[in-house]
Amino acid sequence: MKGSVKKLWQNKTFRIVLILAVALLLLLAVWLVFFPTSTYSQSTAGGYQPTTQETRLSKLLTEIEGVGKTTVMIGEENGVPKSAIVVFQGEDGFLTRMRVIEVTATALNISPTDVLVYPSV
Repeated sequence: MKGSVKKLWQNKTFRIVLILAVALLLLLAVWLVFFPTSTYSQSTAGGYQPTTQETRLSKLLTEIEGVGKTTVMIGEENGVPKSAIVVFQGEDGFLTRMRVIEVTATALNISPTDVLVYPSV
């Protein structure tokens, strides 16, 4: 047994095939770690699927003058909204941001300090 393994290892073709197999396994492991497959459809950036509440709030915010298209993400704890992030395309001004903060805080029944508003790039 030991002699047959030694003889097999001396075969140059066997060593090349073995090294390629190990390299392929390492490449596959790296791929799975850094590029995992998702099981859900990617509807927005990063594959995040908005909830019904986020979609409704986003539609409401687009009705505000100067806001334009919006994306909303609500942070929840035990099903209760705790914070919100709003990204909007439109006029970036103090009044626009304050309107977005006020409407979001009122709609979610959270403090205005728990609402973050950012203009879209």
